[in-house]
Amino acid sequence: MKYSLIIILLFLAVNVHAQVMQTKAQWATIKVPQLKCWECEQKLNQYLVREKGPNTDAGILQWKMDLRNGILKIQFLPDRITADYIRVAIANAGFDADTILAEPDSYKMLPPPCKKTADGKGYGAFKYCEVDPADRPKN
Repeated sequence: MKYSLIIILLFLAVNVHAQVMQTKAQWATIKVPQLKCWECEQKLNQYLVREKGPNTDAGILQWKMDLRNGILKIQFLPDRITADYIRVAIANAGFDADTILAEPDSYKMLPPPCKKTADGKGYGAFKYCEVDPADRPKN
């Protein structure tokens, strides 16, 4: 009986200590200019889900995308991941993130709507976003 009580108290003490040590989650706002339609949102969501890891092991908790303004708001745990690392991860997915430019090989694999208008690709903000990809113009 004494041993089970000691084990329970020890377990509770370790659990409380672990909860006290965890830092508070922070929000970061990242400008992603190519984020302008549901197809771009879906691509970035797929990448962030992989980057997040199971049970938020990587430190990314949640995110919200503002397609009209091309802004990603992301909540993370600063003791596990930094905002700069998240920007680099987004750039590795093929998207520009604030001042960090997209990784060229990943950028080439993005669908045409997610590419930059300056490269002769993309549709501009909301031009064909509501149109199914099969029905969009090919040029």
